[in-house]
Amino acid sequence: MGFPLAASDQAALLASAEEDMALCTLVGIEGSFSRRLGAQIAIARDGSTVGSLSDGCLERQLASDALAARAAGEGPRVLRYGSGSPIIDFRLPCGGGLDIVIDPAPDRAALRRVVDRLAKREAASLALPLPADAPSHWLTHRAYMPGLRTLLFGEGPEYGAFATLSTGMGTHVEGHGRASAGTSGLALGQVPPGIAADPWTAILLLFHDHEWEQALLGWAVTTPAFFIGAQGGGPAREERKALLRREGISEERIARVRSPIGLIASARDPEVLALSVLAEIVGAYEQLHPDR
Repeated sequence: MGFPLAASDQAALLASAEEDMALCTLVGIEGSFSRRLGAQIAIARDGSTVGSLSDGCLERQLASDALAARAAGEGPRVLRYGSGSPIIDFRLPCGGGLDIVIDPAPDRAALRRVVDRLAKREAASLALPLPADAPSHWLTHRAYMPGLRTLLFGEGPEYGAFATLSTGMGTHVEGHGRASAGTSGLALGQVPPGIAADPWTAILLLFHDHEWEQALLGWAVTTPAFFIGAQGGGPAREERKALLRREGISEERIARVRSPIGLIASARDPEVLALSVLAEIVGAYEQLHPDR
């Protein structure tokens, strides 16, 4: 399956924290480019790479430069690629310019501290080894955030389709359904014990019988979850709001519940709804990235 969402953004970090690999980080972009600031690749002693920046040509050039720096015993340095680069036989298809810091021997202890924080679902930051005269627009710290996690509550084909699609994509899904094979078996009016949501968690309710939602939504709106969504038509949405108001939940918190859900209006097919909602969740999660 490969690296799940967000972990793919951290693949180079994870590799270089454990192996003797150089670490390259994109710290400046002139013009357009397909990756965000902070994108990284790790380069092994044999020239193989983990992570990606382009279609392979840039990776090969970086591997050559990183291995040459390692062989010469050099420390971190920033090289320019594309427009304005002294490397005249290498150009970027987009016509822009990139500034990339190449660290032949990154601080493994610092990398492992970042990995440990992410494993605890905490945000982390890595100081980049820039020269003292680095331009102010260069990225000075590489920010990382925990991977996307979805707490899924529900029943029926929509629940199954979302769980299948999310798992296939590599995102972490924790399913809580009404008693059936493969679920923990929800109890009406109760929130499963021991669950928690952090700022990188989405909470999704996919019920047809909406009486199962009340306790769950009353809990969900008190969490820092970045996304809370529940399926249902117009009448169900109004009834949901009325029930939450009777529970004394504020309008501000009630407004956190997204409904209707999904980027495709009035999706009727369970698989289409799953794709539509997953795209909305992933889009909201991407907006959390500090270097977007």
